[in-house]
Amino acid sequence: MDAGEDQLSLLRRLGALSPRLRQRRFELLPLRGPGAPGTDVQGRAPGDSTVPRELADLISSIAEIGYLQPILVEEITTADGPPRRLLALGERRLRAGRWGAVHMADNPHFQSIPAVVCPGPLTEEERRVWQLVENLAREPLTPGEQAAGLLFHRCAVLVGKLLAAGRPVPAEIYAIDDPAERFRELDRLRANDARCAAPWSEVLDRLGLQMSPRKARELVRAFEALPRDLVEDMDAHKVALHTRIRFVGLRRDQASVADEIWAAVKSRGRPDLLAAAVAEAHRPQPAGSAVEVVDAAEAARDLANLARAEKLRARDDVAPRPDPASTDDGTADPADPGRGTAPGGPGPAPAPGPAPAPGAAPVLDGPVMSEALGALRQLSAELRSGARPGRYDTASLRLLAEQILRLLDGAPLTPDADQPPAPAVAA
Repeated sequence: MDAGEDQLSLLRRLGALSPRLRQRRFELLPLRGPGAPGTDVQGRAPGDSTVPRELADLISSIAEIGYLQPILVEEITTADGPPRRLLALGERRLRAGRWGAVHMADNPHFQSIPAVVCPGPLTEEERRVWQLVENLAREPLTPGEQAAGLLFHRCAVLVGKLLAAGRPVPAEIYAIDDPAERFRELDRLRANDARCAAPWSEVLDRLGLQMSPRKARELVRAFEALPRDLVEDMDAHKVALHTRIRFVGLRRDQASVADEIWAAVKSRGRPDLLAAAVAEAHRPQPAGSAVEVVDAAEAARDLANLARAEKLRARDDVAPRPDPASTDDGTADPADPGRGTAPGGPGPAPAPGPAPAPGAAPVLDGPVMSEALGALRQLSAELRSGARPGRYDTASLRLLAEQILRLLDGAPLTPDADQPPAPAVAA
């Protein structure tokens, strides 16, 4: 299911989850004065006279193209006056809009702010559902964002069940920002009361996500086991979930090695090597240091790429090619009786090899490639078994590998690098 389908599925569930969300309406609200939305999120008020540096890009974007997403506002009835409009989601957008209304009053994008208005007060679960809808509308969530959203929604389901059972939730638990820590505190408050449990099957069903409970548990387990800055770092480098799970297993047993491997693949600009490096580290006899583990992973990846190239070459070699010495029907060309016969006598000549197209590079013959690939496979096996070349041989191997990869990619070499290096000897 893609992000658009997830969003539609969630929106279809809004009415079933909450009559208040079903009664939502779209309005353009003023940013200042009567009817403007207020906020008491975490006790802060949107700034009117100063602009935080972190809002500068958002203000510039709104000034140029307007708001991409409406804010969510809950309408609270009062006994002696008009209803109060309280911000539920979108504090940064509201703060940026208020600053623009003060300092860029001539810009039409700062005259009002688009808002989805719902009768309030909204529950924690209703806020979290709408937050997921917003996130899915913008772009697909990273594993870390998805895990945090699922945990927040599980917390919301658990809070609803605790309150329904007459068990109040302390304000300090609501103030916990980390979703994993908040859930642990709520679960501790539940104290094994089965009536207040929030199983993943129920949480996912209420969200309307076509995700298995197992996948949800894997997402959350990887999220809970890693520091938040590491989760964000892996999100930024698009590390897949299955790689994170294996990394978590390695980190549980060898935390320092796992962290050094992550630092090593990042320093090389190759986060894509993390999966292979973790697999290498899990071997019974892995390479010694984290750098050596990544070296082995990189060598294995390069050899795998060479193997794929060999398969493609073999596929091209078995494709039928026309004989340039024959006519279209495969018979000898009568205009050249000598062609198609062996020199010095009658009979068919050995089948000629395929002629390269004009201007095309010659194709390496089979024996050369077979011998080279066989030697590389043997070298890979020796390296994976724990053997290591000498320091000078390592340098020669690295240089040769770099030259081969550049030549395979069609990149030119410098004049002094067009020959393989001679084996270096110690002074």
